[in-house]
Amino acid sequence: MRFEKLAYVIISTILVIIFILFSYIFSPIKFYNNNSDTTKKIYFVDNISAAHQKVINRFNEKYKGQIQVEAINLSFDKFSTNERKELLARYLRSKNDRIDIFSIDQIWVPRFAKWGVPLDKFFKDDEKNELLSFAMETCRYEDTLVSVPHYIDIALMFYRDDILRNFADYNVVKKEIDNSITWENFILLSKRFNGKNPFYIFQADDFEGLLCSFTELMFNQDNHIITEDSVYLETKEGRKSLQTLVDLVNKYSVSPREVLQFRENTSYTYFAKNDGIFLRGWPAFLSSNNQVFHDKPELLKNLKRAPLPHFKGSAPGSVYGGWNLMISKFSTKIPEVIKFAQFLISEEAQKIMFEEGGYLPVNIKIYNDSAYVHAHPELNFYYKLMKRGIHRPFLKRYTNVSDILSYYINLAIRKEITVDEALSIATEKIKSDEIFIK
Repeated sequence: MRFEKLAYVIISTILVIIFILFSYIFSPIKFYNNNSDTTKKIYFVDNISAAHQKVINRFNEKYKGQIQVEAINLSFDKFSTNERKELLARYLRSKNDRIDIFSIDQIWVPRFAKWGVPLDKFFKDDEKNELLSFAMETCRYEDTLVSVPHYIDIALMFYRDDILRNFADYNVVKKEIDNSITWENFILLSKRFNGKNPFYIFQADDFEGLLCSFTELMFNQDNHIITEDSVYLETKEGRKSLQTLVDLVNKYSVSPREVLQFRENTSYTYFAKNDGIFLRGWPAFLSSNNQVFHDKPELLKNLKRAPLPHFKGSAPGSVYGGWNLMISKFSTKIPEVIKFAQFLISEEAQKIMFEEGGYLPVNIKIYNDSAYVHAHPELNFYYKLMKRGIHRPFLKRYTNVSDILSYYINLAIRKEITVDEALSIATEKIKSDEIFIK
């Protein structure tokens, strides 16, 4: 255990050094820049996509000579979600004012709240009421608004409509899928394909995405995974949830064993290259910027969206994802940062993010704009899905819980330990409250 703690400190220190280097390399303004003009420069940390940069450029045009936003790009291509979290946490502990505003996974809010500016006084009630309630639920900690949503995500299933059309009862099958097919019927449907195509691709590597699937199965049975004072894994609902994931791969061959190495991008590539039929994913999969469609453009027109399957007799549900904006309490430019945050959640910026990058808007005016929704009908589908969304546990220690669960769930699917062993060991590790290092 002593070695594990030492390793954790060493890894964290290395991540902080990397973050500082990225601050210099990926922000075009040098750290010490004595400009004589009155332009206030603020620094924004996020995964800076082309859509993000377009929004930043638009803001900089509007406030030219007053405020200039400089981006520090922590790209998903270079950093995992957990690495981004550790980089930010370690840097904020230093109380440096280099960062003004940063993006966090919505489940990090409890952990990062102590470094954020309380925002209630900066956002009027009518501004807050213009944001999706599903997203705003993740922005408060201990009754204080500590973040605002940037964009929201919701898990769903994609399917190859052209392949399903080969069935004589296509219309019946399609209707069932489009209304959330039961897991029981989904498994039966897989037998009609005789293994010609990978049937269901999901992400079963040892990471947060695997826990999302487990969370949905638990929710189907109206059961929590964990609360502040209790763990609910060694229950009939916990066993059924994990056994389902194990059986999809090992008993029914609904999913190939390759899923055990898949995270989002690798699963998308496999699905496309091997003509998979069903895929668990996120809305951004259908972004025109996705390399999958550059290599196989005909695939895009054949893909349809559907809710994820659910257990018979239960309510369907999908896990929420998304990223929130938090303002560092160490920033010396709070008024300027607030203006930028307000712009990021405006209709103008939200439409750019959606149209250019496929990021789902959090501004409710967009969903109420009938002309805009008519031009983008997929927004209706996502909005309905969000009404049945599921939040992951909102805990300070959530990352450690996620690391433990994803590790042992993955081992169970690999058949290296039993379902009961996985749930028992995970429960013990979570209750110990010790840092889990894989």
